[in-house]
Amino acid sequence: MRRWSYLNNGASLALDAAACVGCGACLELCPHGVFSLEAGKARIAHRESCMECGACAGNCPTGALSVKAGVGCAAAVINGLIRGTAPSCDCGCDHDEEGPSAKRADPSRGCC
Repeated sequence: MRRWSYLNNGASLALDAAACVGCGACLELCPHGVFSLEAGKARIAHRESCMECGACAGNCPTGALSVKAGVGCAAAVINGLIRGTAPSCDCGCDHDEEGPSAKRADPSRGCC
């Protein structure tokens, strides 16, 4: 699985390990493989790949996950599509290309 890295993403993602029952829903739902399962509990394995979409938190049966959905790159791109404007999160990337880092206006900034 190819992993995208989103600058500053995952900052609002939190996991309450004590509340986790290890059901694996977060592993199945996360589009970027942010989570892994260790010793029967979820673990944030790739925070930098989190696009803060909220799928994990919204589907966690015990409320062990929280994330401020709508603050990441995904939300900005979706909002652009809804408004009919060019999808943009002001990161300098061309999101119409393959993956968020396909083209960067400023390569030193990274993406999202």
